[in-house]
Amino acid sequence: MSRFWSPVVQTLTPYVPGEQPQMERLVKLNTNESPYGPSPKALAAIAAENTSDLRLYPDPEGARLKQAIATLHGLDPKQVFLGNGSDEVLAHVFQGLLKQKSPILFPDITYSFYPVYCKLFGIEYETVPLSADFAINLDDYAKLNGGIIFPNPNAPTGRSIPRSEIERLLKKNSGSVIVVDEAYVDYGTESCIPLLRGPNCPENLLVSHTLSKSRALAGLRVGFAVGHPALIEGLERVKNSFNSYPLGRLAQAGAIAAIEDQAHLEAMSAKVVKTREALVNALDRLGFETLPSTANFVFTRHSKHAGATLYQQLRERGIIVRHFKSPRIDAFLRITIGTDEQNQELIGALEKLVK
Repeated sequence: MSRFWSPVVQTLTPYVPGEQPQMERLVKLNTNESPYGPSPKALAAIAAENTSDLRLYPDPEGARLKQAIATLHGLDPKQVFLGNGSDEVLAHVFQGLLKQKSPILFPDITYSFYPVYCKLFGIEYETVPLSADFAINLDDYAKLNGGIIFPNPNAPTGRSIPRSEIERLLKKNSGSVIVVDEAYVDYGTESCIPLLRGPNCPENLLVSHTLSKSRALAGLRVGFAVGHPALIEGLERVKNSFNSYPLGRLAQAGAIAAIEDQAHLEAMSAKVVKTREALVNALDRLGFETLPSTANFVFTRHSKHAGATLYQQLRERGIIVRHFKSPRIDAFLRITIGTDEQNQELIGALEKLVK
């Protein structure tokens, strides 16, 4: 602590990212990274860009990347906003769109950085409890608000909401922006991006994505949001008041190639979904209760074994999963879907621990 801190700094409880342990033998199933590498085309594009031209600034607008994203999703480039990972994109969203007179709404069990951003930017908020089965009930959001944000699928639960339900909420909630955080959308969730196509694009819907999960570029730090051009214009004003160059030349080159290689994304996502189904079945045989998941992770608990205990016992065996201490979910483990071999090692360890 320093007497030179700004007053707000003393009030902050910073977000704690998933652990990146430095262990020689490790089965890492704790931060929802892809178990498979990025598109070879993306790696080749990054290598090709690694020249003396790095002395030059990157394109501050990211025009080619915006065009690639727009082409993939049937949008106009003016509907695309870029940032240094979806975390930065969402930080600009909180600052630029969600700081309103009325409190914003988000689930009581979701990303812990949502309240962190609210504290940092001085945003009033209310949390909306998940249902008894840990689902988001959008009818509970039908009240006065300065904006609504939720992940789809939600994290850490993995449960998703049909697009039709979100479309119904959009019609009811026309007075504030709705932000749908689709970081894990490619593993079986309906994206809301199709709602943004054409002349009937809703003026109050924003959808955020990342290249860190299904496109396996967590180390590159690229995220984007799509929405009505007027929303994007506001985000651009915030970005250019903070950092006009969020994406370097290597990041833009790799991201363009990854976006254009949709076949690689679909193939890798299908492998993850298949492994997820096998993992859920194996956990069920061991007496675990696992929530329905359309993400690249599962949220599971055992009636006879505490989540914190299992977490520590797995860690001692070199298997890292995620455990949360929040009261409603402290019995659960969040397990990233790894390779078939990693999941077999996990199940082998759990068989000995819960027998």
